[in-house]
Amino acid sequence: MTTAREIMTPGAECVGEQESVLQAAQRMAELGVGALPICGTDDRLKGMVTDRDIVIKVLGAGQDPGKVTAGDLAQHEVITIGADDGVESILRTMTTHKVRRLPVLDNHRLVGIVAQADVARALPDPQVGDLLEALSSE
Repeated sequence: MTTAREIMTPGAECVGEQESVLQAAQRMAELGVGALPICGTDDRLKGMVTDRDIVIKVLGAGQDPGKVTAGDLAQHEVITIGADDGVESILRTMTTHKVRRLPVLDNHRLVGIVAQADVARALPDPQVGDLLEALSSE
């Protein structure tokens, strides 16, 4: 059984919950990614911030990205996957929650991110097609 640990992108870099959305956007640009995990001062995962969140919830709402914090965008419930969970669990979680990226936890610590692209590389074409269809539908 293929696990999240085997297909994830390791070493996910966090943005602090007190850091501004502007800093988050700059870090995304530096890393070439479209999302970052939000970590608290307690070193716990608080949520995810995406480039879309920044555009829609901050810029589109006329807010100052230098004043809005990443923590302001954190969700109340963070959808995650365990490092030793299998691909079926990853598919089910992504499909059920309509998320394209899952933070991977090992003993409550962030160890990586499984993105839709990671799943696409690891699975046979029919399963990838099912995932893409589920994530693309409203």
